[in-house]
Amino acid sequence: MIRSRYRIAAIAAAVTAAASLAACGGDSGGSGGDAGPPRPGGTLRYGLSQAPTCSDPAQAGSNQTIYVARQIVDSLTDQDPATGAITPWLARSWEVSPDAKVFTFHLADGVTFSDGTPLTAESVKRNFDAIVKLGAAKSPLGASYLTNYVSTTPVDRLTARVEFSKPNSQFLQASSTTQLGLLADATTAAPAEQRCAGGNIGSGPFTYAGWRQDASATLAKRAGYNWGSDVFAHRGEAYLDRVEFTVVPESGVRTGSLTSGQLDAISDALPQDVPQLEAAGGRLLSTANPGVAFGLLPNVTRGPLRDPAVRTALLPAIDRQQLVDTVLGPQFKAATSVLAANTPGYQNLSAQLAYDPAKARTRLEQAGWVPGGDGIRVKNGERLSFAVMFSQVFAGNQAILELVQQQLRQVGVDLKLDLVSGPETTARQNTKDYDATYFNSTRADGDILRTTFSVDGRNLSARERIPALDDVLDAQLSAADTAARVELIQTAQQRILDAGLWIPTVELSQAIGAAGGVQDLKFEASARLQFFDTWLSGR
Repeated sequence: MIRSRYRIAAIAAAVTAAASLAACGGDSGGSGGDAGPPRPGGTLRYGLSQAPTCSDPAQAGSNQTIYVARQIVDSLTDQDPATGAITPWLARSWEVSPDAKVFTFHLADGVTFSDGTPLTAESVKRNFDAIVKLGAAKSPLGASYLTNYVSTTPVDRLTARVEFSKPNSQFLQASSTTQLGLLADATTAAPAEQRCAGGNIGSGPFTYAGWRQDASATLAKRAGYNWGSDVFAHRGEAYLDRVEFTVVPESGVRTGSLTSGQLDAISDALPQDVPQLEAAGGRLLSTANPGVAFGLLPNVTRGPLRDPAVRTALLPAIDRQQLVDTVLGPQFKAATSVLAANTPGYQNLSAQLAYDPAKARTRLEQAGWVPGGDGIRVKNGERLSFAVMFSQVFAGNQAILELVQQQLRQVGVDLKLDLVSGPETTARQNTKDYDATYFNSTRADGDILRTTFSVDGRNLSARERIPALDDVLDAQLSAADTAARVELIQTAQQRILDAGLWIPTVELSQAIGAAGGVQDLKFEASARLQFFDTWLSGR
């Protein structure tokens, strides 16, 4: 068997909270004190910071969506969050051809979907065929993982052979993701829109018991579940009877609901909320997200961002540490590359991203952008002004971009903020209707660079092919040797910055507020929550 490893918050409030965050920010899950052995039963009430966009794991993209959808599906493999090793789940073993074109999975026997139908090799085929049919517009991550997909062949009832026309070194890790989680035939046969309405049928430890678009989701324990991942801490059914997700966009309301006992856990706990959280006996659980760090992606066909000198001048114009210190708190880190530091293949490019406004001004002046009467630079009558489209998929986005807006103005750049909903973000990204777009993308594999930046994918920068970059992105997909693949991924990061195709800001971390009675709420390898081992004490 071959396995692969691979609005600005007040400064005073942030400083006041820093000591508390430093004390609890390293808690990456586990139990709150000595609560004794796990006890089954109970309902965990969870406050999401944003509404899930779709109940379908294959179409899930945001963290808040994946927190919900991950629980209803199992994947062929899992990834150990401590080591990065790919471990068995629905597939108990597998083989990978030397050229990384053929992946053969041997499935566990006796697995069923929650409608009672068996999981077989034919299920694998129908799931992957359906994701390819959904395409990049509906399942951008899933479709990217299946790049150059040819077919899935059921060799026998429990053996599935997945074939690609070109080497696909990232696919084994991709088989551990939420987007490639397996669903019953009744779900894979449904149209994309219907798959977002809460009726999805998986083989996971929970099932959908309720779904109200933009408001709430309820999960119920799957009776008889007994085929969990090797990463899970126990066998058999989940401990929790139910998980109730409610959308609570306002941070203060989320924290107040947690400390008053109306909720048991919340997303996106902010620095100023920590003292209140700790005073009520709660704690902060945090972990860093692997993948592409938050940043601005320019549309190179629009406005002054057509000029590469403008794009590269933005790199030293941003004080990333100030973003962390002022807005976020010490469990977050300033971006030091395109990839977050805990991503396989990360290359430290902090020297290129060092805050140096004088360097930024020099680059702009050398490119012919001179200060205008109001301090904003102009060239041939065009103002150095552009808008960045963003959503509040992460609660700190607006505050971060407001501070970036102030920083860029100091070098003569007028940044306008364009706050839109999650669905509008996706729609406008698909039509390239923006000057720049702000986001991150989580995955514990360096191939996320290809998904995000390849000219052959969504091509969000609307650029022409750059052989020096695109050839490297393609080559890492084909590299069978791990060291060679890492070198290619590192080269790609450098060339993305050199072309000004990404303006990094901060690395995302998950900051989860949890009541004292919430035990073993854990993060999986891509920093999403796993509720299978979670249990409640003191009730």
